[in-house]
Amino acid sequence: MNTLTLAVILPFTGAVAVLITGSRPNLRECVSLGTGITLAGLVASLLPAVLAGQRPDIVLAEPIPGIPIALEVEPLGLFFALIASVLWIVTTLYSIGYMRGHGETNQTRFYAFFAVAIGSTIGIAFSQNLFTLFIFYELLTLSTYPLVTHSGTLDAKRGGRVYLGILLSTSIVFFLLAIVWTWTIAGTTDFRVGGILAGKASPFVTGLLYALFAFGIGKAALMPFHRWLPAAMVAPTPVSALLHAVAVVKAGVFCILKVTLYVFGLDLVTTSWGSGWLLWIAAATIIIASLVALQQNNLKRRLAYSTISQLSYVILGAFLANASSIIGGTTHIAMHAFGKITLFFCAGAILVATHKSEISEMDGLGRRMPFTMGAFLIASISIAGLPPLGGVWSKWYLALGSLDAGYTVLVGVLMLSTLLNIAYLLPIPIRAFFAGDRNTPRTTTEAPVPCLIAIGVTTAMCVVLFFYPDPILQLVSLLVR
Repeated sequence: MNTLTLAVILPFTGAVAVLITGSRPNLRECVSLGTGITLAGLVASLLPAVLAGQRPDIVLAEPIPGIPIALEVEPLGLFFALIASVLWIVTTLYSIGYMRGHGETNQTRFYAFFAVAIGSTIGIAFSQNLFTLFIFYELLTLSTYPLVTHSGTLDAKRGGRVYLGILLSTSIVFFLLAIVWTWTIAGTTDFRVGGILAGKASPFVTGLLYALFAFGIGKAALMPFHRWLPAAMVAPTPVSALLHAVAVVKAGVFCILKVTLYVFGLDLVTTSWGSGWLLWIAAATIIIASLVALQQNNLKRRLAYSTISQLSYVILGAFLANASSIIGGTTHIAMHAFGKITLFFCAGAILVATHKSEISEMDGLGRRMPFTMGAFLIASISIAGLPPLGGVWSKWYLALGSLDAGYTVLVGVLMLSTLLNIAYLLPIPIRAFFAGDRNTPRTTTEAPVPCLIAIGVTTAMCVVLFFYPDPILQLVSLLVR
């Protein structure tokens, strides 16, 4: 069994091992952590080959003649797999502190489905064609549903129905139709450098097809198919971190980038009928979601609408379809991942330590939880795209891509978005440190140590990625050579 196959199979094997060891919590969590560390090592071992220009691949099966279930490692997929596998380790460590500290039930089921979700994500990252991508995409939806409804309450079940309903309907009605139509036009579903549709259809047809992909990949949360994301905030905080930073939404924007690069090709996107108006849908999503975030008092819902806005940065980069925008959009997957997972980790730490979830209740909390609220401040600045934190680089390249494409107004959209990010994020740590302490007991302390370690790691990465973005840029630049 080669490394590529093992990387996809390992998380599923880890899920079985978690179920077997479920009666022994310490062993179960060691299995989960060990699986994550091993997966990250396997994925990292593929990096030298990809940097050398190779594309390791393997065919697993061929249920339909000419349309195999196949895996291939290319720069974009490896980039996504590295982020997902590394953050799985950190999220598992955080989950140990959160799930125990919050007294969550059904923890074995939680860790098992978490592993299946990561396995599905790695499958998406390494898919060699649209058929394989669709299989793992749907598996990710189904495996995260039990995580969203984990608590079993009426609100959780209601949120789960919205989650499952929107993601399944968009993928079946739009995404699957787009895949079948692509196969009919191009005669293949393979991902190829430069795309497979050039010269195969009119600009109107390719534009319509591109729109089907854009809205059919519902995990990207492009408006108006975004409601599943705030609905899913009924899930435990580690699941919210999984949804926003590790797997689900990142799988959505990754799929849009992959389709843009390897199904259409950048030249075809810029000349298709749909590219212009889709840009404005993405721009509108960036601004509208930020304005809605301003109105949310519940911390996780505010962060959810923030994510909807930030995802459209990546989509905007794909729709602009030039070298700078692709670098910016792809880089934003990593920059947003570390910043947003930190914010959700902090939200969960606050809940565990104080049982508070409303922003209006957090006055003076920074004096009781300085580490957590300090991390929240740093991650907020990174999400806003301000120096000296990593989020500035992706926004910089997106601005360059907007100028290169002749859309100066989109630079204004990015600047307005930054101001809105500041408006809905920075008041939270400011009031936590400087407002009067209302109802926080003096006995309040920081969250459990595993939570704090995870928060410290992801916060540090927000800083490191500002000063040392070169490893990411080196890998991402391979996409536009």
